[in-house]
Amino acid sequence: MDKTRPNFGFNAMALMFKLRDLLSPREEILKEVDIRPGSQVLDYGCGPGGYVAGTAARVGKSGTVYALDIHPLALQHVQRIATKNHLPNVQTIHSDCRTGLPNGSIDVVLLYDTYHALSDPDAILAELYRVLKPDGTLSFSDHHLSEDEILSGVTSRQSFRLSRKGSRTYTFVKRFSS
Repeated sequence: MDKTRPNFGFNAMALMFKLRDLLSPREEILKEVDIRPGSQVLDYGCGPGGYVAGTAARVGKSGTVYALDIHPLALQHVQRIATKNHLPNVQTIHSDCRTGLPNGSIDVVLLYDTYHALSDPDAILAELYRVLKPDGTLSFSDHHLSEDEILSGVTSRQSFRLSRKGSRTYTFVKRFSS
């Protein structure tokens, strides 16, 4: 589906994200997300893992963070973060679309700065809909897109509706056919 960046390109991106995270900690974004102890969270398109440690701390020992990315180096970065920070509740998934997770098993999906680069966003949204619990949420942010592009992109299939707009994220919930 989607193509991986060359290793050099990925490493350059990872370095830029590390600088970004120093200047603008990811914790500020996670404050807008309702992640509770025991939550099952999917960080879809996790990249080098900027949200992993903060999310793992929020879900606690009884929760799980699934970090999914198409690039093997991204998953290596995440595994290093998990090892360095003693986070046994972090699991990696190598995929370009399918998560391999059971239906209705995820409380929160983080979809940050990924949507604009997806070759088949509808397939990804369908997969996220499938794995989210009935009361689960999709936390979305993509600074490459306008608000109109975000809202129309995520809600066009009628699977999700906007629940809340934060200062940095949009929170979507599942729609159910009547």
